[in-house]
Amino acid sequence: MGDAPALEEVLAELAALEDPRIRAVNERHGDAHGVNLSKLRAVAKRIKTQPELAEELWATGDSAARLLAILVCRPGSLSPERLDEMLREANTPKEQDWFVSYVVRKSKHAEPLRQAWFADADPDVASAGWALTGERIAKRPEGLDLEGLLDTIEAEMKEAPERLQWAMNTCLAQIGIAHPALRSRAIDIGERLEVLKDYPTPPNCTSPFAPAWIAEIVRRQKAG
Repeated sequence: MGDAPALEEVLAELAALEDPRIRAVNERHGDAHGVNLSKLRAVAKRIKTQPELAEELWATGDSAARLLAILVCRPGSLSPERLDEMLREANTPKEQDWFVSYVVRKSKHAEPLRQAWFADADPDVASAGWALTGERIAKRPEGLDLEGLLDTIEAEMKEAPERLQWAMNTCLAQIGIAHPALRSRAIDIGERLEVLKDYPTPPNCTSPFAPAWIAEIVRRQKAG
């Protein structure tokens, strides 16, 4: 870890990377920055881990600065209270997604936070709990009530807000992929609810529609 650059210097560098075309695309998806993410990652790689700078970047509220903060923070140094606070401060889907993926999942507090967030009244916070649950379904399902998760998904996913709906749908697909005994029920739920059935999917990419997603990944597993 080298010397931390000044906050103003880093913000100026991010401003110089701003591309109006990228911002326009991102804003259509609810995000609020115009920086190419490969270039942002290159900045983070050069800066390396800088916990104090990360806090300063996060405090600006600027989305690109917060994404950089996520990449240069030290996840293990953040308390569960601070992690909870930062999640609730996240303003965009990308901020939340990166925060959960790159910070919370690396923290020893991930499991208790998963449990707390899963039942939170704020649907965006709950979606973080569901996102962490999706990882457990695939990698460490012991102790999870998978049938109960399917019951909740069946009852609530259709009308859930977008971010929560997406996380629930991921859990539905993961159950169908990783747990053959529940695969038929997972596919049936997906087919009846039709969540993300018409989501535009580029050629050679897997549809997020759970029945199609499950079928494709299971096919690849059998072929491999």
